[in-house]
Amino acid sequence: MSAPACISPFDVAEAQLDAYNAQDLEAYCSFFSDDVIVADLNGAVTMSGIDAFRAKYAQVFADFPENKVQLLARMTIGHTVIDHELVIRKPGGDQFEVAAIYTISDAKIVRVDFVK
Repeated sequence: MSAPACISPFDVAEAQLDAYNAQDLEAYCSFFSDDVIVADLNGAVTMSGIDAFRAKYAQVFADFPENKVQLLARMTIGHTVIDHELVIRKPGGDQFEVAAIYTISDAKIVRVDFVK
């Protein structure tokens, strides 16, 4: 599913997570706006724009070819989706939890704030 076919913020969040877990970079990036902002919650902007986003996740997928995210919980309020995620770098390897707060507009993620 590509971003334009998504009709709800929940659907966008679900589809981008599926593309992330498949390590399909182009599908994953299709769910984010051209001017996407990624930031630490209440902190610094860590990434700005789809080109920087694409480069970052191309590197993540190359460095961690078995990387997956397990969704622990999801809450949707209006155009905001909050995911509690367990990131598993490889089976039996490093893992960590994050909260990802996705702001969604016109079937695209325009901002992600991470709590690490």
